[in-house]
Amino acid sequence: MAFENLADKLQNVFKKLRGKGKLGEKDIKDAMREVRLALLEADVNFKVVKDFINRVSQRCVGAEVLKSLTPAQQVIKIVKDELTELMGSTQSRLNTSAGSPFVVMMVGLQGSGKTTTAAKIGGYLYKQGKHPMLVACDVYRPAAIKQLQVVGEKLGLPVFSLGQNVSPVDIAKASISAARKNGNDVVIIDTAGRLHIDEEMMQELKAIKAEVKPHEILLVVDAMTGQDAVNIAQNFNEKLGIDGIVMTKLDGDTRGGAALSVKAVTGKPIKFVGVGEKLEDIEVFHPDRMASRILGMGDVLTLIEKAEQAYDEKRALELQEKISKQQFTLQDFLEQMQEVKKIGPINQILEMIPGLNQKQLKGFNVDEREISRIEAIIKSMTPEERINPSIINSSRKKRIAMGSGTTIQDVNKLLREFEQTKKMIKQFQDLDKDLKKGKKGFPLFKF
Repeated sequence: MAFENLADKLQNVFKKLRGKGKLGEKDIKDAMREVRLALLEADVNFKVVKDFINRVSQRCVGAEVLKSLTPAQQVIKIVKDELTELMGSTQSRLNTSAGSPFVVMMVGLQGSGKTTTAAKIGGYLYKQGKHPMLVACDVYRPAAIKQLQVVGEKLGLPVFSLGQNVSPVDIAKASISAARKNGNDVVIIDTAGRLHIDEEMMQELKAIKAEVKPHEILLVVDAMTGQDAVNIAQNFNEKLGIDGIVMTKLDGDTRGGAALSVKAVTGKPIKFVGVGEKLEDIEVFHPDRMASRILGMGDVLTLIEKAEQAYDEKRALELQEKISKQQFTLQDFLEQMQEVKKIGPINQILEMIPGLNQKQLKGFNVDEREISRIEAIIKSMTPEERINPSIINSSRKKRIAMGSGTTIQDVNKLLREFEQTKKMIKQFQDLDKDLKKGKKGFPLFKF
């Protein structure tokens, strides 16, 4: 999980502060020493850490404690504000209205996830109502064009290619004309990478930049490489000039030093982060929300946005009607599980809930295979069995178990849990009705 080690250490520091009624300069100094060590262990750039600690210390010692907050809460607020500022203060958006077509040039080293990220950003913009076209300008890496075509097809995005025998500059130039002709308002150019920064690669990128004049040059870096990612960003910015950074594999980087350093070192904002291997696993980077996650405050806004993307209002109303009439079926249960899966892995969802810190989640592992097993069981049932599970006798259970690759015990467990869920829903409905009626002497609590 992203920032896991740093989050644990910072939350421990603030837990100690909360135990003190009044904070003196020594308390602040001791706390800042621990914060400094935590940031260095998270692989944050040394100079960035030094400047950060100085700013926080000055504000903590000189700050007036807000009447509505305890001293410890005031320190936490200052740290959150400074973390947010460190990562860019506010979200940096793609201004897609800046041109038609709006041209995005993707650059980076080989292996950073550039091709997949180009497709992910295309998929994200498509959901925003845009009509992106992906452009295959990596004519050197074997199967690079094919890879872009495969991911483009999965997302329903057109891919422009002229093969491996045409210069990348000519391909990029031709793609702009093709986009105008086909009505694509966004062009995303996937360029070639190398295992290291070299003059030949930079000259080619500069030539593409001069030819198509991209509105945005986005550098893709792998968060797992730590401070190397920051150094790479600095080099690309000095030699090519970039507008923003996309950080991949942030979900696998438990330290998070690159994400905390890159804006301060390069002056360029992180615009997107990759949080998984699926094509929809990309998030717009919000510095304030990320700071909240690091400090264990959750990220409710991102959770709501993810839920809204997966939310089918019409289907939700139908489900509400079924529940009110006690007609909730296994088919409905299956569909609800699939809706939750669209939001993201359960562990990632839990990370966004305020009050649940990384340490608490360590002992809580949701087995995604169990969810897949339940799906397989329900899908092995006939439509009639899903609507009316009471007809499922021993022979039907045997057939369902064989069809889903599970056991009869697994089928029994699912049926039992489904009946318990229905009973629980009915109890909540009865409670709600009694409360609305204002039933006299209704026992809210039993001792």
